[in-house]
Amino acid sequence: MNSISGIPVIFLISIGFAIAASAGDGEDGEVAYSEKLDELVHSELGYAAARRKAAELGDAEAQFVLALWYGEGIGVPQDYAQAVKWSRKAAEQGQVDAQVYLGAMYNYGRGVSQDYAQAVSWYRKAAEQGEAVAQTNLANMYLKGEGVSKDYAQAVDLYRMAAEQGYDVAQHNLGYFYNSGKVVPQDDTQAVYWYRKAAEQGNAKAQFKLGEMLYEGLGIEKNIQLAIDWTEKA
Repeated sequence: MNSISGIPVIFLISIGFAIAASAGDGEDGEVAYSEKLDELVHSELGYAAARRKAAELGDAEAQFVLALWYGEGIGVPQDYAQAVKWSRKAAEQGQVDAQVYLGAMYNYGRGVSQDYAQAVSWYRKAAEQGEAVAQTNLANMYLKGEGVSKDYAQAVDLYRMAAEQGYDVAQHNLGYFYNSGKVVPQDDTQAVYWYRKAAEQGNAKAQFKLGEMLYEGLGIEKNIQLAIDWTEKA
């Protein structure tokens, strides 16, 4: 069962209506832009139309939401090309979730030709902003040598960054490296530590591994009943 978790990089994120300004150079421009978007929301256009209008006006958060609608087929026919178009507009403004999403589109060839180098580029931009999913995605690319040269040490560093932010997939993967002794010194106590953190968030692979560690008494006092409990959760 030792394995690195893959992650669902096409994901839905609930985002409130954004009024972050991009139409003015100073505070006055920001206020005016915010007021205009507020008017749109409360006008006859309605919520969805207001979001689209905000996206067309250049609001990065609205552009990302529109990308999600197209990517997931929410309220519109699913259209990956449109998802790429709008996520790119947002990503180029530095919208971190759009950067992860666009990276995923390149990673899996949805709406664009599959391009691992582009996927790495967008994951890296988001990872550098501290985004845990992006850090994990980028770690996976280093692990597999897709779009970058294989670098297990870099992968582990990125998993650690994401794990320390509480991302369960990265926590499981970091636990795996300590459990296996690959890249880092073998340390069952650290393996249990990270498996437990992921398991407590409902990560099934981590729950199973924690159950194994408890059953064998590796890195933790042997406890058959707890081992059964955790493996049953998985």
